[in-house]
Amino acid sequence: MTPSAEGAESFYGAMFDWEFSSMDMGNGMTYNFAKQAGEENPTAGMMQITDEMEGCPPHWMSYIMVEKCTAAIAKAESLGATIIRPRTEVGMGIFAVVKDPQGAVFSVWEPKEEG
Repeated sequence: MTPSAEGAESFYGAMFDWEFSSMDMGNGMTYNFAKQAGEENPTAGMMQITDEMEGCPPHWMSYIMVEKCTAAIAKAESLGATIIRPRTEVGMGIFAVVKDPQGAVFSVWEPKEEG
């Protein structure tokens, strides 16, 4: 998440030799994919912080791939985690943002089944 996707693309593109492509999220937002030059799969992604996200600081988010997002959320909550963003479906899969009992924030990610 960044207040300037254009500035972040310029910085990280030069630093890591990343190339960028974008996907319209359909809600007025754009998700920008970053991939290593010459590679097929994305390495990272970014979104512009919008006015509706007031108070959201610029940050990197780690995503942990899981088989079932709903089960991962339930397990995290049973172990004392707080769900910051509930289960959310997007074009490529399902995710949720979790804060562990020590305060670390991460996301769980269930990719969309192909086919």
